[in-house]
Amino acid sequence: MLELSVVIAESALELVPEEFCRHPSSVAEARRRGVEPGSILLDRSIHHGAMLKMDDGYRRGRPDLVYLTLLSLTSTPLNQEGKLRVYIHTLDDKVLEFAPEARPPKSYDRFRNLMEKVLAERPAEGVITFRESSLPRLVKMTGTQLAIGFSVEGQPLTFEEVAGELVKEKRSAAVIGGFPKGHFMPRDIKAFDKLVRIDDRPLDAHVVAARAVYEVEKCLSRSRSR
Repeated sequence: MLELSVVIAESALELVPEEFCRHPSSVAEARRRGVEPGSILLDRSIHHGAMLKMDDGYRRGRPDLVYLTLLSLTSTPLNQEGKLRVYIHTLDDKVLEFAPEARPPKSYDRFRNLMEKVLAERPAEGVITFRESSLPRLVKMTGTQLAIGFSVEGQPLTFEEVAGELVKEKRSAAVIGGFPKGHFMPRDIKAFDKLVRIDDRPLDAHVVAARAVYEVEKCLSRSRSR
């Protein structure tokens, strides 16, 4: 039986860094919500002014990308059948693992509150668990026999061809960038057995995730009907 791991890698999901806690945008948002500035998610739509000072700001502050991708993944039949494992890996090597029964809130505000709580409390058990790990170490930890990364810099393949390779193994992993722009960091490329390009245009993470899982489901359905 296939177990597919999907890793949303180098995700733009983090709490406001300490050096920006006193920035007016952070202070104003924290006051509005009645919390401390360092306990809220970094969000480009709120912290744009502060993020202009970040060299890598173009890759950060987009928790909405993670939210949409999680909704796409956890609603799939593959996940409901217990054959999918979902991980969020962040740019600073924090990892959130979602149990098959985990369902992200349908409201973005509730999702934001949940992620802030998980990143602050770092739960070791439950439907969402926290650990720290590099991407290569995380992929190895899943026990995968084949890890495929999706990037416009990769080898051109169709979604159907990628799914066909993923289902050949009992455990495989699809790794999708959780950042708005750019490419995987050189340190993380070694996590992949293959780097593939399924379109010449950059596609949103939730589109890649949904399409990849759907094609895997089709492959499994065909194999069962034979």
